[in-house]
Amino acid sequence: MISIQSSLSELERSHVQRAALLDSYLQAIRSTAQYAVELDDAITKPHRQHLAELADEVTSGETDVLVGSRATFRGLLRDYRDKAARYVEQLRDELAGTARALQETLDAMAQSAGDHESQLRRSVSVLREASQERDIGALRTRVRSTADSIEVGLEQVRKEHQLTVSQFLTEIRVLHQRIDALEAAASIDSVTGLFDRSEMEERIRSARAGSFHLLLFQIRGLRRAEAQYGSQVAYELAGAFTKRLKNYLPDKAVLGRWSSEEFIAMVAQPRDPKSSAGRAAADQLSGAYACLLDGKTVRPSLQVSFGVVDSVSREGAERTLDRVKMFLTGAV
Repeated sequence: MISIQSSLSELERSHVQRAALLDSYLQAIRSTAQYAVELDDAITKPHRQHLAELADEVTSGETDVLVGSRATFRGLLRDYRDKAARYVEQLRDELAGTARALQETLDAMAQSAGDHESQLRRSVSVLREASQERDIGALRTRVRSTADSIEVGLEQVRKEHQLTVSQFLTEIRVLHQRIDALEAAASIDSVTGLFDRSEMEERIRSARAGSFHLLLFQIRGLRRAEAQYGSQVAYELAGAFTKRLKNYLPDKAVLGRWSSEEFIAMVAQPRDPKSSAGRAAADQLSGAYACLLDGKTVRPSLQVSFGVVDSVSREGAERTLDRVKMFLTGAV
């Protein structure tokens, strides 16, 4: 009897502890939603909504729901962190550009002061009055004074024109910077932030033959994920794959996206025959990835194929590129 009572007491304590832990977990999720830093409404509102939905699911206390919620909770936090980082970086860029434009405008404005229009009108009025002057000496004095006043007014007009020109130059400079940024972005894949195929081809052609080797990764599963879950999950999946891939590559490796499911890394050193980093990366990169779909965790999978192409001096860049294309199109 004592043993049964002891077991029941232990079971009751376990239920109390479990309820307390569940409540703490729920409060953590809801507090995370409540105290999320306010960004753009299009970013913060869905984040809070997804956390609220997650809390509602966890309330049931079912074991499989609790286990699955861990990946979802972590994914929501990671997603919001990444969006917040991009949002803050954009604000910093806008602030820096605005500050530069404002400083240039203030510098130009400092060169121009006073109401030159009123001054010129007063000078014209004085000349009209002077036309009635009988005393030649007084007339000369008033004309000379008026001429000096007009000269000052014209100088102010000139400075104001300089200000206008300076403003135009500032706007043109900002436009040029935006054009440069767009041109640079044109060579970057918008999803993964990697160089595109044309940029990688140019780097291979301009590099010294024999000084590098190429790691090729062909993945299967991105198109399938997009068809099954939509473009947003496919974007997140490509980004997650890219982050993992970078962890396996040397720091100075140049990584590019050859096509939607083909990636290429340019390692600026001859290949070590004993090196198996690329093969190990391919093995580790294959498998399921946790992604978010409307605040819920889905697990699309990728299968990764790996190959290596050396840049042999006698072959030249075009032959190296041909070998890359042969592998990535499945010809070898």
